[in-house]
Amino acid sequence: MTDDFDVLAAALNRQQVRFVVMGVWGANYYASTTATIFTTQDRDLFLPLDPENLLAAWKICRDLGLDLWCGDEPLGEPMDRFLAERIVEHRALVRATGPQGLQVDLTLVMAGFDFETVFRERRTFLVSGVEIPVARLAHIVSSKEAAGRPKDLLFLASYQEALEQLLGRE
Repeated sequence: MTDDFDVLAAALNRQQVRFVVMGVWGANYYASTTATIFTTQDRDLFLPLDPENLLAAWKICRDLGLDLWCGDEPLGEPMDRFLAERIVEHRALVRATGPQGLQVDLTLVMAGFDFETVFRERRTFLVSGVEIPVARLAHIVSSKEAAGRPKDLLFLASYQEALEQLLGRE
């Protein structure tokens, strides 16, 4: 069964948009059983600092009926290269939301890593016939440590044993 995220990932792949799933949802791809699934409400896509790639991602999101938000406001219009350049310049987060609860953060930042390194070392998972590029679990864990946000540190402490087991298999 294909979910809304798989549809988005397939569309991004078709248009050759470069992205990597990261964060807690990225860690879930490494889970071997449902007992090691980590909970989160959103999915994080790491994109390169490339306005054209970002514009292509936004267009796909819009074509799929997702709303785009930057902060507490809808992403501005016109949705053009000038706007994409400003988003890249400020490393601003854009969130895509869908009517059935899909939340995808389109981020240009992964603490401690640049996109090219993460993309080059990614692992690809096949889900419902869709190739999903995912950051290495070691990169996800290191990034959460580097970010040092309370929610990241809580995640790492809460799932330390499970993460160590998964990292041992990576």
